[in-house]
Amino acid sequence: MAVDRGYVKKNDAERARLNALIARCSDADLARPLSAGWTVAGVLGHLAFWDQRILELIARWDTQGVAPTTEPAADIDWINDAAKPMLLAVAPRKAAELALAIAEAADRAVASLSDDRVAKNAAAGNPLNLSRADHRGEHLDEIERALRG
Repeated sequence: MAVDRGYVKKNDAERARLNALIARCSDADLARPLSAGWTVAGVLGHLAFWDQRILELIARWDTQGVAPTTEPAADIDWINDAAKPMLLAVAPRKAAELALAIAEAADRAVASLSDDRVAKNAAAGNPLNLSRADHRGEHLDEIERALRG
């Protein structure tokens, strides 16, 4: 059975967009405040956090045979809020570098999943969001709006 791997090109495109944004951001841009107490760098760290989650879940699936599950939607806000102070404590340029490095690793990991794993993930309701581009694009849009003024 063929599986849809359209997410690979979308991930590549949004990762290239992330790379371009980071390359053109000054340290002042990265420290710029956003809504809800976030900064540009903090939001980039947030992206890194959720991409790292994908890497960890795939690693557990590989090493322990533990198939990923979806966290309840109600938990997303408290997870983000709990991570925020640590993400904001990371030096802005380092947060940006981590966002790109982890995005590259996450994109490689989801692109290299076997057809069987992609199909099992889909059958389980997509606990692994293989389209990293969706979340990335949402926050890149937010950052670009803020940087425009």
